[in-house]
Amino acid sequence: MRAIIIGAGIAGLAAALRLRQIGWESLIIERAPHRRGGYAVTFGGIGYDAAERMGILPALQAKAFITNELVYHKPNGQRRFSLTREAIAATMGSRSMNILRGDIEAVLYEQVHDNTPIRFGTTITAVDQDDTAVHVTLSDGTVEHADLLIGADGLHSTTRALVFGPEENYRLDLDHMVAVYMLDKRPAAITEGTTGTLSTDGRTIAVISVGDGRNVAFFGYRTDRNLGDPAEGPHKVLPQVYGDMGWVVPEVLAGMKTAESIYFDTISQMVVDWLSRGRVVLLGDAAWCVTLFAGYGSALAVGGADLLGTALRDNPSDLHAALTWWEAELRPEVERKQKLGRRVKSVYAPANPVALWLSQLPLRLAALPPVRRYMARRFIKG
Repeated sequence: MRAIIIGAGIAGLAAALRLRQIGWESLIIERAPHRRGGYAVTFGGIGYDAAERMGILPALQAKAFITNELVYHKPNGQRRFSLTREAIAATMGSRSMNILRGDIEAVLYEQVHDNTPIRFGTTITAVDQDDTAVHVTLSDGTVEHADLLIGADGLHSTTRALVFGPEENYRLDLDHMVAVYMLDKRPAAITEGTTGTLSTDGRTIAVISVGDGRNVAFFGYRTDRNLGDPAEGPHKVLPQVYGDMGWVVPEVLAGMKTAESIYFDTISQMVVDWLSRGRVVLLGDAAWCVTLFAGYGSALAVGGADLLGTALRDNPSDLHAALTWWEAELRPEVERKQKLGRRVKSVYAPANPVALWLSQLPLRLAALPPVRRYMARRFIKG
């Protein structure tokens, strides 16, 4: 059996690994010319369990980073309050970790690249399918044939557009923009192993120390405040939106000039009524994109890939039955995390001082042991 996987991100690489474990062959098609980095995520839940079953958990744990302190700042840079390492760990639960998306991809890539061909700099241009196979036309002029096509090509999925219809039919915008990039140099005001963050007037910035001297700049802001035109790109928009802020903001904005790559996009969910059509199935952000508000996209991608492999293994002669079972098992978790993302979006860039105070109140209380235990239970339940 053979699969064509569109996208060499977490979902696509995890699918290739899981399919190889059940005896399938795969071909991965990736638009980008090479692998990319990514922002920091909390990896837990069904993704953690799946990584354990797939044999990659130790490698992920080796790349995870510990946040010793999470410091919330006032606009003038003074401390507002902070969370200790113990408080952070309690809110995460024991079976989760902080890790860069790019490091998850690196672990998966090491598992598959020797035995799974990956064509970088290539896109999908057409899809046809019949009772026996799916036929995929690629931008290099070749046509590939397989038993299954997996669209794991992200929020703006070409696979989804070709087979399921235009993106606007499924996209639910959450009225925020996000920008993420790696910093060449850690600001002096940020201690190694800590995260510093500042929120004011519908805008949030954070600098996250992620180990090995690496530091991530994160920006998130509300688009209902008419703060810049996203079409103008991050180099012009971010200084417009954040240029009046103090603390480390000027230094972090200056660091954008030397960033190798910048992720800059709307924060949107994909609400797809049915995740497969014939021999084509969507996976990861192409299928659901729970958003960083839910903090679960990477875990859901790995967990979804693992479950897809199980479905195909247990239904070797009935693809429709396999995909139907897979979606029935996975959809409740997807919908829970999408609801969570919509519910907590106001926490990331509070619109006014009252909203900021209310959003940070649970975090201030997290220093209290009973509250930490309660928050840990809530986190695990999602």
